[in-house]
Amino acid sequence: MPSASHPRCVAAATPRRPPVSRGVAAWPALAVAAALALSGCATYAPSPLGRGEGAASVAQLVAPTADMPMPTLATHRLDPTDGLDVTEVAMLTLANSPALKLKRDALGVASAQAFAAGLLPDPQLSLGEDFPRHSGGGLTTAYSLGLSEDITALLTRSSRRAVARSQAAQVNLDLLWAEWQSVAQARLLFDQVLSLRAQQNLLDTEQAALAPVGQYIDAALRAGNLTYDSASAGLNAGADVHKRLADNAIALHQADSDLHVLLGLAPTAPLDLVGVPYQIAPTPAQLQQALIDLPARRPDLLALQAGYQSQEAKLRAAVRAQFPALTIGFNTARDTSAVYSNGFNIGITLPLFDRNRGNIAIEQATRQQLRDDYAARLLGTRSDMQRLLADLDTLQRQRTALIAHVAQLDDARRAAEQAWQRNLLDWPTYLAIRGNALSADLDLLAVQQQQATQAIALQALLGNTDLVVAHPAPAEVSTP
Repeated sequence: MPSASHPRCVAAATPRRPPVSRGVAAWPALAVAAALALSGCATYAPSPLGRGEGAASVAQLVAPTADMPMPTLATHRLDPTDGLDVTEVAMLTLANSPALKLKRDALGVASAQAFAAGLLPDPQLSLGEDFPRHSGGGLTTAYSLGLSEDITALLTRSSRRAVARSQAAQVNLDLLWAEWQSVAQARLLFDQVLSLRAQQNLLDTEQAALAPVGQYIDAALRAGNLTYDSASAGLNAGADVHKRLADNAIALHQADSDLHVLLGLAPTAPLDLVGVPYQIAPTPAQLQQALIDLPARRPDLLALQAGYQSQEAKLRAAVRAQFPALTIGFNTARDTSAVYSNGFNIGITLPLFDRNRGNIAIEQATRQQLRDDYAARLLGTRSDMQRLLADLDTLQRQRTALIAHVAQLDDARRAAEQAWQRNLLDWPTYLAIRGNALSADLDLLAVQQQQATQAIALQALLGNTDLVVAHPAPAEVSTP
């Protein structure tokens, strides 16, 4: 904050004309000059808009471990040169996500509002001068000088500060919750990109494997040894794989684009992902303890508690504001006959009609709404947790069954391929076996991704607690 010695401040504090008379009559100008000299002057600096291009490469991104809100991230070594694993993606998301930057800007606004709420109200200085229209003996310039303060603003200052502090705490906790959700989103996108890439490789391999069958069918059609009715199964098999490839590519483009945006990367920046998706395996005891500690740990619930405390302070302030508004001031004056006088003034609002009853009713209703919102959030969390646990149990059983089914169909596919190459198996049967094996492979990948999604959602629901044991899930689909 610049001092009053700043050139612009000095110019503003300089009176434009000298006082009319000496002595006490010079007090008004001196008081104004002193008030302006004591006040600081803010300066303006332009801040041009950016171009929003994003980082050109992962190497340009930074993620200080000291700023990580979770111990599991703060202790992980970041090294983008060998590719990004799921934890490194989460770290870079926290440090570079554009959405989180907006949340941090909102925290800056809330902090500024808390600072403003703690400032004392400025006193009101009034100054007036009267000039005689006729000159004569004993006549002089009259003046009045007054200083007043809003007492009501002083009485409600503590409530305003409590409201602002609670609001700043709520914004800070909302930011922390947004960071936790961003970590979950980073893990989900990491898993989606890896899963879609695996499906893409699987479909590319299948398309290459079907190429000789397609060539055989085309040659048979040209030679007249096969009709289009009988060749429809073969033609549809190739078309189906081609369509799946296109659909999968579009989904991969979307997931890859979302991950680039989350990391603050330019759309064309290369993104090398390594490792395996994030998985968790919490024990029943860990889940029970996490659920007990939930209201004291999860940021969104803590933010609701801070919002409720803020509303309590608003209600107290509204109750205090029902009392008459009071303003007290003191003044000194001199009339044109050079008679000096000192006095005071008191302003009070008569509480006849309003008495702030409307605002009190609004704050009471808002408090009840926040109370019910908090209870509903807790109940919803408990219900969601039970649902996710049931889903994970179902998906695990389905995954176990699919692993065995995929292994059997994989053996059948290899045997069928060898038999077809030796002309021991007709191509419709061969295509049917390959189609069944491909569907089972894709189903297993889908179940694995769905299981990872539900597990990450469960951990986010429980507040990313360190009590949850995390371990990677190995890839289980073999290349056909």
